[in-house]
Amino acid sequence: RSCETAEQTREWMEAIASFLGRHRPLLEAHVVNFFKDRLWEMVDADWMECLRREPVESLLMLPSGCVQDHWPSSLQEFILTARSLVLPREQKSPQSFLPNSRVASIGTVLAQGMNSKKKHEIEALSGIVDAIARSRGAKTVVDVGSGQGYLAQALSFEYQLAVIAIDASSHHASVTNTRAERIKKHYAAKCVEKQQFKVPRTVTCHVLSSDTLAAVTLDACQDDHGEHITETNNCNQSIPQIEQPNHSIPQLVLAGLHACGDLSVNMLRVFVSCEQVQALVSVGCCYNLLSEDTDTCPGFPISKAAKSSKLVLGKSIRDLACQSAERWRNLTKEMALQNFDIHAFRAAFQMVLEKYFPEVSRLSPSIGRQGKALRRQRLRKVMESHLAMGKADDLSYPNCKEQNMNTDGSLPTEPTAPKGAVECCSNELCTGDTYSTSAVVGSSISRVNVGPSDTNLDECCKLTLFKDFTISGLGRLGCGFVEDVNLLEIWKDVQHFTEFIGPFWCLRAALGPLVETYILLDRLLFLQEQGSAVEASLFPLFDPAMSPRNMALVAWKLTGDPLEPSHGNASHA
Repeated sequence: RSCETAEQTREWMEAIASFLGRHRPLLEAHVVNFFKDRLWEMVDADWMECLRREPVESLLMLPSGCVQDHWPSSLQEFILTARSLVLPREQKSPQSFLPNSRVASIGTVLAQGMNSKKKHEIEALSGIVDAIARSRGAKTVVDVGSGQGYLAQALSFEYQLAVIAIDASSHHASVTNTRAERIKKHYAAKCVEKQQFKVPRTVTCHVLSSDTLAAVTLDACQDDHGEHITETNNCNQSIPQIEQPNHSIPQLVLAGLHACGDLSVNMLRVFVSCEQVQALVSVGCCYNLLSEDTDTCPGFPISKAAKSSKLVLGKSIRDLACQSAERWRNLTKEMALQNFDIHAFRAAFQMVLEKYFPEVSRLSPSIGRQGKALRRQRLRKVMESHLAMGKADDLSYPNCKEQNMNTDGSLPTEPTAPKGAVECCSNELCTGDTYSTSAVVGSSISRVNVGPSDTNLDECCKLTLFKDFTISGLGRLGCGFVEDVNLLEIWKDVQHFTEFIGPFWCLRAALGPLVETYILLDRLLFLQEQGSAVEASLFPLFDPAMSPRNMALVAWKLTGDPLEPSHGNASHA
């Protein structure tokens, strides 16, 4: 499939919408209701019977479109069709897209504070932004959602571009300014000839609309002529929009690295409406935070074709778009099993709420992600314990005695960690419905009945983990003590069906990249609908295993010599 033209993009989106429509129940299913609503029964029984017998390694490859010959043909067709409709995500060289681009390696001073993921992203993105700016004759870049200024500083010091860094956090602006001055001193000391180094100009503003972003951008550039100084400007809601073109404002490029939610969409609208903005490079994220089903400039859908299709996603489905097939297949077996356990505990906890706290259950409570906190806390404790004993390589489940109650019948204050209990990344295996374990739980709640201690080892460990999960969840919800809460009874009721959690969640995760593809194509089509004056492409700029949100939307206005990108390397399948 290709998205080089508006017609091709529309056809691709129509195929995705049709496929998603046929599997709407699976898309809308909430894993927290897995046991309560018996969600495994909505999936073809042959599929579930087949997948429950599969090794975990096969399940983790399912979102990548990998099937086995012995699987039911209908299951194979579902997985392969879903995968065929997804944008290709394999990283490509920036030079294959823009032959005149160069990627500068970021030195230790510029890279200070960056993890390997951020360094990888900044190096690739700054090279593309520089190439586009030079090709369009633009000397000023506006970094939208600039965070701590990593991209802005790379563009300033490595590529000598004037940069305006816009972010909602005044703290981020302060960090950006302080860091930029430190980097400037380093570069000045290295320079033999006296050279004036530009530092990013920071603007603190909550951008709630494209009008605000346009006004802030043009106001910051007014009479600036590229001589940027370290300065923080604060804007408010009443900043006026600059309606008439001002020829003292330089030609601009808008850039955004994982600009959150509607911010990426507002960048597109400013690019289209603002004469001074000649080009755009946007890598979006946080699809769950997009506005939808609103009368005024929603974050989704934005193209005319998508609006007319009447496809509604909703927050839960947009959250699914954050799933990464690359991250799934790189998980270890132990990490995957830990994540499936967390989902099982959360779904079983919902049964506790339904039975003992129905009024709380009806409110659909969501008070944080217990999955991340639980795994992080437990891994830290096990690492400390095993390092103290010289057993750093043995991160296995503690035995039942280590995990179970103390001799006086009370709960251990710090539960130890199961194997592979590490923080998951970018929503890959989090449902967004779990509860943080960092709560301080009242002693009265700790007396819930977990049943007799004569269960086997695995059942004992799982039951104790579920107990910890439940007690923490009840504490966070502020639920009072209920003497007859029987966790053993609830766990026994659902335990037999926990084997379906992994297959069900993997099937649903296989639809995530498809949802993201539809959202990205909607943005591309919005630009393609502007006609021949705009050229736009989607390009896999980052390594998807390292940075799952790796698709850059690159656009420029054809006012002068075109960029002449290599279209054969833009996204098509």
